[in-house]
Amino acid sequence: MKKSAKTSRAAGVATERDPRWAAVIARDRGADGEFVYSVRTTGVYCRPSCPSRRARAENVRFHATCEDAERAGFRPCRRCRPREASLAERHARMVAEICRLIEAAERIPSLEALAARAGLSPFHFHRVFRAATGVTPRAYAAAHRARRVQSGLRRGRSVTEAIYDAGFNSSGRFYESAERMLGMTPMQFRCGGRNAEVRFAIGECSLGSILVASSAKGVCAIMLGDDPDALARELQAGFPRAHLIGGDAEFEQLVARVVGLVEAPGLGIELPLDVRGTAFQQRVWQALRAIPPGSTLSYAELAKRIGAPRSARAVASACAANKLAVAIPCHRVVSTDGGLSGYRWGVERKRELLRREAEDKRARRASGRR
Repeated sequence: MKKSAKTSRAAGVATERDPRWAAVIARDRGADGEFVYSVRTTGVYCRPSCPSRRARAENVRFHATCEDAERAGFRPCRRCRPREASLAERHARMVAEICRLIEAAERIPSLEALAARAGLSPFHFHRVFRAATGVTPRAYAAAHRARRVQSGLRRGRSVTEAIYDAGFNSSGRFYESAERMLGMTPMQFRCGGRNAEVRFAIGECSLGSILVASSAKGVCAIMLGDDPDALARELQAGFPRAHLIGGDAEFEQLVARVVGLVEAPGLGIELPLDVRGTAFQQRVWQALRAIPPGSTLSYAELAKRIGAPRSARAVASACAANKLAVAIPCHRVVSTDGGLSGYRWGVERKRELLRREAEDKRARRASGRR
């Protein structure tokens, strides 16, 4: 029996254990482009996501390419059109084109105008765009304009010039969200953070050196590493002209709370945070904070949770951009196979944090606590 099963797999015959057959049953669009399948009784071949009535397994054969299926005597399905680009591929190209259009426009185009350009209804376009990018068209445009403002300010342009060059049609609209986009006033950002006060302290914990920094709004950085000087340089690079102040006795109490969070991440100590990032990063970081201690999600699962199932790579980038170790628990995100992929502060630290949380979770269960 084992020999015949291997022969069937090699010949491309569908079997219940074959993951390709599972993809056909699920009509998995993610498998489109990896293979096609033919149906002996109809004489056609289809992509895995074909919505046609499912064939019986014994009548199905798998082929690596459309050409292979046609050489075997099958014709392409008229419903799923396997020789044409898949719907996901067409949507990806369309979204990429719309993103370039938004970036080149002096003013943000209306949803109706963008949808008309894409050839979709406004509702359908909005849903497709958000699924592909993780943000709405307006949020994408706002994030792009924020980057243009930052770039202009870094080049030494005046605040007014940077605002209008970025496409804001009024300074009032910009100032409504300026501090959220820049983390400080525009003038302070233009001056490299001049006059902005950032208190910080560097200490030691069981995971090595730890730097804690706080603005007037809350903790803006929690960094882990092996070299205290390197952590200080990283903070200085973020605020080259800011007024960095060594922590006093009151600040040391805040540092102690942060160290407590590192030593016992399962406790979930609440800290006042100053979280700075794009709209998409904010969504990812908010979702990270909702993952219970002792639990993990894959990047793909997290992407689905924020309503952007095709944005796993962007989710990974947002995790890598997180500056608040443990407080925003990006260590709870793992690879699809459960492996510990990259972590800004080292995979060994990630492994140890997860071990501590799992241990705390078992202890709570044993004691009857939640």
